Amino acid sequence: MSLPHYRRAAVVALAASLGLSLAACSTKSDDGSTDAKGKVTITVDCMPVGSQKDLVKNWNDDVAEFQRQNPTITIKSVSVGEQCNNPPDFTARLAGGTVTDLFYGYMTDLQQVLDSGQAMDVTEYANKNTIPTWDSIDPALKDVFTDNGKLYAIPTKNYSMGLLYNKALFQQAGLDVNNPPKTWADVRAAAKKISALGNGIAGYADYSAGNTGGWHFTAELYAQGGQMVTADGKKADFNNAMGKQVLQNLKDMRYGDNSMGQRQLLGWGDLLTLAGAGKVGMFVGAPDATTAIVTQFQGKYQDWAMAPMPGQDAPAKGTLGGGEGYFFKKGLTKEQVEAGLKWLAYEKLTPGKGQFDYARAKPQNQPVGLPQPTMFAVGSDAQKQELELRKANANVPVENFTAFEASPAPIKGEPRNAQAIYAVLDAAMSGVLTNPNANVDALLKTAESKVNQLLASNG
Repeated sequence: MSLPHYRRAAVVALAASLGLSLAACSTKSDDGSTDAKGKVTITVDCMPVGSQKDLVKNWNDDVAEFQRQNPTITIKSVSVGEQCNNPPDFTARLAGGTVTDLFYGYMTDLQQVLDSGQAMDVTEYANKNTIPTWDSIDPALKDVFTDNGKLYAIPTKNYSMGLLYNKALFQQAGLDVNNPPKTWADVRAAAKKISALGNGIAGYADYSAGNTGGWHFTAELYAQGGQMVTADGKKADFNNAMGKQVLQNLKDMRYGDNSMGQRQLLGWGDLLTLAGAGKVGMFVGAPDATTAIVTQFQGKYQDWAMAPMPGQDAPAKGTLGGGEGYFFKKGLTKEQVEAGLKWLAYEKLTPGKGQFDYARAKPQNQPVGLPQPTMFAVGSDAQKQELELRKANANVPVENFTAFEASPAPIKGEPRNAQAIYAVLDAAMSGVLTNPNANVDALLKTAESKVNQLLASNG
């Protein structure tokens, strides 16, 4: 999942209808995509809306400039919700066939999109002619959206997870902001001190709703050295000592220490709302979670720092990595696919443009200097250019991410059928966070049985 994320802060309200871009539609042919003069129209989702005025302006400015440079292409922009991909809404759009021509999805969504029959194979179209930086994009990111040698989506952002912590609350609790927790025992000790500040502050917070609980369970299991499914992908592999430790850690903090606050069943926006209000001391997340905290939930960049994922008794043995990209709806014309690739190249994959237009973002107080995304392969020209622009325009306290960057944990990808698996594990996470008498063994056994059924049904 991508905070945007990553669980990313891209959209803040669900639109009831299409939000059109600055350009009007051209006269359409029978298929609604290309007129008699060769003009092409494509619909693209994940347009910023609502209170994100600068982001809306940037998007519309980019659409206008792109269309000026490509006068035969019209972009119609669509808003699809707070997270761009709220899993239940995303599944409903797939089932109903209402996805846009280019539609945003997580790296975990490939199987679901393939099963829906909505995905178009774009292998023959994706190259350096349509995306000039194509050869610089990390091959591992392309592989995530590839099935049986066929490419179904273009990666546009990636992340890995660590421990985000509120420096202001650390200081108030007498903790060393330059020595963040390295183990779950350290997290527990720090959470107790932070929660002792009172005023409704949770020392540590975690997700347990909307598939986010299962997402975080996975990240925390990887830190233990575990894996969600067996190597052949046919069986669940979390009902073991490592999976039990994940839930026991949370249960101990929630009910043994009372350091996780009373409000539970938190989804993506719930936790970040509390974090923005200064009511959370620590949580697991990706670097761009700070963007959401500030741009959507009124927090401050200077308050938030990031450390590597904590391990159980030593540095984490792994951390979850994921991201997002754009799929192409099955049935598009060659001209539409090529137009969509050109748009993604402009808006998402060119240093100095779109999401990498740091010179524009800096005076708007949009974050510049976060350690991710890292779309381009190490040593590539695109990577060098992006890093130079990022450094030159940094407007966030980059030193707050030094610990995270200095000691990266090994990155592990999300499991196949991840969203469905995450939905199952939500119940285990919510169980230990809402029931003081929750039986960890029983919760994991039930989850294991359901995931095994899920994996069996998906062949």
